[in-house]
Amino acid sequence: MNRAVFFAAVRTSLFAGRLSQSQVDGMTAILDAFDAVDLPAEAKAYMLATAFHETARTMWPIEESGKREGRSYGRPAGPYSLVYYGRGFVQLTWIQNYQKAKDELGVDFVQHPERALELKNAADIMIRGMTGGWFTGRKLADYFADGKTDWINARRIINGTDKARTIAAYAQKFLAAIEAPAR
Repeated sequence: MNRAVFFAAVRTSLFAGRLSQSQVDGMTAILDAFDAVDLPAEAKAYMLATAFHETARTMWPIEESGKREGRSYGRPAGPYSLVYYGRGFVQLTWIQNYQKAKDELGVDFVQHPERALELKNAADIMIRGMTGGWFTGRKLADYFADGKTDWINARRIINGTDKARTIAAYAQKFLAAIEAPAR
């Protein structure tokens, strides 16, 4: 992928002609993390679309709006009485998911859930979580492998079918940017 062409394409198709430095930096962190995995372009596009949606287009790891006060995962839990609300590119929630990320990545997200907001950690959580089925048991290979491309049902990796068509449309724009030829 030619990154200059990629950024020019998404600037136009998804970001209304403008990208902030933090949006570029966030997407660069994700693209750098993609270099360590062998995934089809469609899966990468879907992850970028998920981050685009879950971060409210900031492409920067964020804390979940409202921090889900009143919900069980919005209350203090675990040995440190911390709140494990959504953080990162994919809104990592629930103490068991923070524990899974700790076990898989070797970073103590249980004692320090704010570390899910660090760029590299957020990218690794998204990629490993979506490829490994950490969040719902569904994974990218269920929807993007062996010639199969299921943009709509891929949302089940993160959150049922909430906003599935919207995210599918974003993903197709990211795919076009990934596959855009160098000029």
